[in-house]
Amino acid sequence: MSLFSSVACASEATDALDAFHAALTSGDKARAAELLATDVAIYESGYVERSRAEYAGHHLPEDIAFAKTASRKVLQTSERMEGKLAMIWQETETTAKHKGKNIHIFGTETSLLEKQDGQWRIVHVHWSSRKSK
Repeated sequence: MSLFSSVACASEATDALDAFHAALTSGDKARAAELLATDVAIYESGYVERSRAEYAGHHLPEDIAFAKTASRKVLQTSERMEGKLAMIWQETETTAKHKGKNIHIFGTETSLLEKQDGQWRIVHVHWSSRKSK
């Protein structure tokens, strides 16, 4: 038996991940932070933030500023779930005009969520992107 099995009910976890991205887009820092586990590990561009507090005090404001200028389209989503854990992989296309620059990137996102006290929380996310050709 594999660690994760494909289960349709993982959509609750996907809803939580979607709510996180919606909070970024709307500028709701409190809601975005609420969807993260206190010990979340966020990997991006070779950097690591090791807690909700570290992310909220460092990179979250910039992620919100970018998300408010961006249009993010999910091209594909895959999910696996086992008990209280869900893994979600997404491929995205994002366009934005941010800090005076036109941006067009393709991204991948790997997220691990855990059901804690009845709510799905992000315990790990890894973002990677490349410029469009």
